[in-house]
Amino acid sequence: MQISRKNTAKSILTKKDWLSRLLLPFVPYIWIRGSGSAESTLANTPPHVTYLTPGGRKSPRPAFLPQPPGDPHMPLKAIALNCTLKADASEASSTDVMIGLLKTAFAERDVELTETIRIAAHDVKPGVSSDEGDGDAWPAIRAKILAADILVFGGPVWMGQLGSVAKRVLERMDAFLGETDEQGRMPSSSKVAVAAIVGNEDGAHFSTAQLFQSLNDTGWTIPAVGAVYWVGEAYGSVDFKDLKETPEMVAKTVKMVAGNAAHLAGLLKATPYPG
Repeated sequence: MQISRKNTAKSILTKKDWLSRLLLPFVPYIWIRGSGSAESTLANTPPHVTYLTPGGRKSPRPAFLPQPPGDPHMPLKAIALNCTLKADASEASSTDVMIGLLKTAFAERDVELTETIRIAAHDVKPGVSSDEGDGDAWPAIRAKILAADILVFGGPVWMGQLGSVAKRVLERMDAFLGETDEQGRMPSSSKVAVAAIVGNEDGAHFSTAQLFQSLNDTGWTIPAVGAVYWVGEAYGSVDFKDLKETPEMVAKTVKMVAGNAAHLAGLLKATPYPG
């Protein structure tokens, strides 16, 4: 009796098959390198990845697994808010200098910081809704920050606390609490926020604490080492923008903030919070 070569081929397991079946009892999902077939591209799965379920069946990419790093199809964008009290955009701002350092660090990680918006130069009206009526500049700004993956929230310390312009922005974001989708997610869900704080004497830690509490309440995700700051000497007159070179610890922290934010934003863009 002659055995069909076709049937014999089906009964032979490759080393990959044996490895995957051996690991299946210990992990809920695994992936193996494949040939880039149509089955491996289900649900935006990268073409070199095939997923197996615990039953040994090929599966679309599970929602909770992160996108493999360095996916060229998912570029990240950042946007910055400068909450200086200076309304004249032509006037030098220490917050702008700090944001500029982050922009450079983000670019090294292929994240484009597309724009810095100086809030005081726009008519952002007081209130806690997403649109406070005629002339309100917030709706357009809101649309821009929600179109980005990373928000750089920059501002100065005044009287030992976060400045008033920054607080107005946080008050406007309060509207996010009532703008959830069917899964209960706010518009800022799965988006990352970091802080850039400058000032004199003291208050950087307190201002960061105020900012992060408010951003977390309104749906933003804060990465590890999510803030960079600089404060000057007590009773001093030197601002951050006046420094001839960037302090070593500030430069080191800038790179850490940008790296952690880019990493976290990439994961969340690939696999958003389920709600």
